Amino acid sequence: MMQEFQGFIDDLRSTHGSNLVSVTLYGSAAAGDFVPRQSDYNTLITLEKIGPSDLRNAHACIREWRRLGHPVPIYFTRSEIANAADVFPIEFHQMTLAHKVLYGVDVLKGLSISDKFLRLQAEYELRSKLLQLRRSYIPASQTVDGLKALMADSLSSFSALFRAVLILHGLEPPTTKHEIVGLAVKHLNIDSTPFDRIFDIRENVVNTKYDERSINELFANYLEQIEKVIDAVDKIDKN
Repeated sequence: MMQEFQGFIDDLRSTHGSNLVSVTLYGSAAAGDFVPRQSDYNTLITLEKIGPSDLRNAHACIREWRRLGHPVPIYFTRSEIANAADVFPIEFHQMTLAHKVLYGVDVLKGLSISDKFLRLQAEYELRSKLLQLRRSYIPASQTVDGLKALMADSLSSFSALFRAVLILHGLEPPTTKHEIVGLAVKHLNIDSTPFDRIFDIRENVVNTKYDERSINELFANYLEQIEKVIDAVDKIDKN
């Protein structure tokens, strides 16, 4: 893996110099469930300080990174990481569970994450993603491939949120998307079928051929199970 990142890391070191604290890989690539052409290389770049000039100077190396098909990294200062975990409990909990330090120090080690606002953020994010899924269905429903792509792409986001749902129910979430969704489905007693089939679509496992009717039935079941997850979160004590 390091070979794929060495050029990027060298560019970052040249750009930021001693201001660069660390480069951290997080998400599916770090968790071990990376899917080519589906997953991203998500990176966290930590600096001692961040000003407009630091971001402006990073343009060249980030442009090359994007040219290779990777998303723009997240930039934080070391002090922001220590202070922002309460604001982004889902994101930072995910990072602490699955990350690899590619350069520098482990800024996530020993990070204290409060779950005080976790329920609120989980419900907000789930409802937002559900609304977006409904909106995206309108154009995607024109073709079978469009709906397959929509469900495959959205499952990654929902699985990250299911991790927070497990924490809220007092369970230690697993690392990979398959395991997270599987445990959430079992614990909440919902139908695993749509998730299993969408994972097959996402990973190009050809078990089922879909026509317009069957792909829309799959989407309807997928939507229904997500709504049940949101209901389960909504019923958690809000006080």
